[in-house]
Amino acid sequence: MLKFEATHQEQYSRGELLLRTMFGIFYIGLPHLICMIPFAIWGMILRFITWWIILFTGKYPKDYFEYQVKLVRWSWRLTARLSNLVDGYPAFGLNGTDDRTVYEVEYREPYGQGQLLLITFFGQLMVLPHIFCLILMFIGAYFVVLIAFWVVLITGKYPMGMHNYMVGLNRWVARMGLYLQFMYPSYPPFSGKSDEDLKPTNPNILDAK
Repeated sequence: MLKFEATHQEQYSRGELLLRTMFGIFYIGLPHLICMIPFAIWGMILRFITWWIILFTGKYPKDYFEYQVKLVRWSWRLTARLSNLVDGYPAFGLNGTDDRTVYEVEYREPYGQGQLLLITFFGQLMVLPHIFCLILMFIGAYFVVLIAFWVVLITGKYPMGMHNYMVGLNRWVARMGLYLQFMYPSYPPFSGKSDEDLKPTNPNILDAK
């Protein structure tokens, strides 16, 4: 199960909004991205090693799993700020804490070797329908971000519906990433809703139990 959230604040800082919009890439984005490079490289190495471990044992090493979760959690802290979804400066590091964003992935075992091979050889084709949907979602996100900027600037409040839209879009993308990295147990749903809100009757094709 994936827990992926960003706190919808009662009040947003207009000053932070303007500062992030004009200079966020310099004082938030670049420092974090530079620091993340070696961790991201190590994450790719671990994914390669993990592939072989799953192939021969059917298990995803828990330490490797937790490392990947921490890496994406750091990325989500960063994305949430640069997208103006939450205020505050994101914490650095894999063990950085944040009370305004949530990213948790339930660890499971065993992992199916058949699913591993299927995703490896056909995963890109299998997620093409998701990519087409997300393209439309990202087009909508452009207008949502633009409108939300002015609403927050004038009122200090981020419309709940727009906030949910942006969080849902990022959640959808996160699910796809987890699936392609063999960390999400089933074919991702065509939805940005949380796992808790999805009906239990949704088809879980390729479910590895």
